[in-house]
Amino acid sequence: MGGTPSPNQNPVPTCSLGNSPLIFSAHAAVTVLRWIPTNVMMRTRLFAAFLITATLGLAIAAAQQSKTSDDAGRITALELAWNRAIEAKDAKALEMLFADSFLAVDVDGSVTNKAEYLAGIQSSDFQPSQAVNEESKVHVYGDSAVALGIFRIKENEKGKVRVHRQRTVDTWVRLNGTWKCVAAVAVELPAKPPAN
Repeated sequence: MGGTPSPNQNPVPTCSLGNSPLIFSAHAAVTVLRWIPTNVMMRTRLFAAFLITATLGLAIAAAQQSKTSDDAGRITALELAWNRAIEAKDAKALEMLFADSFLAVDVDGSVTNKAEYLAGIQSSDFQPSQAVNEESKVHVYGDSAVALGIFRIKENEKGKVRVHRQRTVDTWVRLNGTWKCVAAVAVELPAKPPAN
């Protein structure tokens, strides 16, 4: 129920609930109306900011995980290329995989640098027929990666075919945008028991 205001009066909104009329002053109504949208808008803005932040966080995490997965795949491919180069005795291919400061620790504990390792591959005494990874797991840490695996090589040693199994740890570093192996460690494993 509301009355018609006289020209000299401010309008006073009225409403009734049952038999009790509620009269609000214009100032109170404006205050309430201003508070509600501001409060709702603030909550909406905060919620939107939270959603945007959460979405960006998830997108960044997914991109990093995808990048890590891509890098792990690249390292796995380089490890396979290493095996193919050993089988072919291709020192030039191996040279491209290794950093200039490459060091290898062999099964007997000896340490060789890049030039010595490549000379060993080219030696006429080294006659590989097969080089494979029985298992391989790559862990990427930004611009570094560690490839842990079991490597099996079949070779002719003084007229006899021998199979060696080694636990390997290869350390890779991204240098100028290219993955290079900087260190390799091999530990001889006992021969695998024959399958029954």
